[in-house]
Amino acid sequence: MVGDGYVPFVFSSDGNLTSQSFGEVIMATQPSQTPSLRFGQVVIGPPGSGKTTYCRGMQEFLSHLGRKVVVVNMDPANEGLPYPCAVDISELVTLDDVMEGLKLGPNGGLLYCMEYLEANLDWLETKLEEHSDCYFLFDCPGQVELYTHQNSVKNIFAQLAKWNFRLTAVHLVDSHYCADPAKFISVLCTSLSTMLHVELPHVNVLSKMDLIEQYGKLAFNLDFYTDVMDLTYLLDHLAADPFFRKFLKLNEKLAGVIQDYGLVSFVPLNVQDRESMTQVLRTVDKANGYCFGNLEERNLQAMMSAAVGADFQFTAYPLLTAAILIYVFVIKPVCSTCSTYETKPF
Repeated sequence: MVGDGYVPFVFSSDGNLTSQSFGEVIMATQPSQTPSLRFGQVVIGPPGSGKTTYCRGMQEFLSHLGRKVVVVNMDPANEGLPYPCAVDISELVTLDDVMEGLKLGPNGGLLYCMEYLEANLDWLETKLEEHSDCYFLFDCPGQVELYTHQNSVKNIFAQLAKWNFRLTAVHLVDSHYCADPAKFISVLCTSLSTMLHVELPHVNVLSKMDLIEQYGKLAFNLDFYTDVMDLTYLLDHLAADPFFRKFLKLNEKLAGVIQDYGLVSFVPLNVQDRESMTQVLRTVDKANGYCFGNLEERNLQAMMSAAVGADFQFTAYPLLTAAILIYVFVIKPVCSTCSTYETKPF
C-alpha cells in the first residue's frame, strides 16, 4: 500500500535498484516543464480597415528591430498575400471550397471556415510548434460578427492562451469614419462590443491616418476622436441633420453606454511613419507584457518607462528617477524583510 506523496521503487531480480528504474522514479517525481511564453498580436477589424497591410508593415518594422517574426494567415478568403506567410489556413480550408461544396454565401462560408478551424485546432497547434521562438502576427478575417457575438474565433484565442500565447487584440478601424459623426458612434459601439466579447488585452487603432484629410475636415481636433471625449458634442452635430434628428434619443443612449464603460480609445496609425508604428508597438507591448519578457535584452530604464509611460523621459527628471530607484532597491526590500518578523513584547 503506497500512501499519497510516495513513489514506489522498482528493484531488479538481484535486489538492487537499477539505474533505469532510478531514472524513471526521478522523472516521475519531476513536474512537467511549462512551455515558454510566446507573444504576439491578433489583428482584427472590419473589411478594408488595413489588416493585411498592417501585418506586412509590422512584420518589416519588427524585423528591423531584431525580432524574429512569423505571420499566421487566419483568413481563408485571403489570396495573393503580400508578406511571407509561415502558417496559412488555406492549407486546411478555403472559403471558395466551402461556398462551392456547401452552397453557402461569403458570410456563412466564412463562419463555417472558422468553426472548422476550431474543430481542427490540433492542426494549428502542430503548425505553430514549428515556430516556438518567434513573435506572432495573426492576420484574422474581417467579418464583424466573428468578434461581436459568434464564439469560434473567441474560443480559438482562448485555446492559444492555454498554449502559453500572450496576445494583444489589435482592432483596426478606418480613420475616415471620424469625418461622419453617425459612423463614428457606430464604430465606437462596434469597438466596445468587440472588446467585451474577445476578452483579450485590447488596442484600438485608427488606421490610414495619412489619408484622413481626403474625406473632409474633421469637426474637432484629432485628440477628441482618439481619446473619445465628451460625445455630447457629436450629438449636437447629429441634431443638425434632419435624418438623424428623430433618432436623437437613441444616439444619446448609445453615447451614454460608451462613456459609462469608459474603455474605448484609439491610437492613430500611419503604417509608413516610423514614429506612428513605434507608438502602436509600445502600446501593444505594454498590453501583453512583452516589454517585461526575457526575449530581448532590456535595461532598467526601458522597463520603468513602460511602467510609468512610454513617452516618459527619465533624464529630464533626475530627482524622481533617483526616488524610484531608492524605493525599488532599498525601501521595498527592507520593508518586505521586516514584515516577515513577528513583533513580540520585551
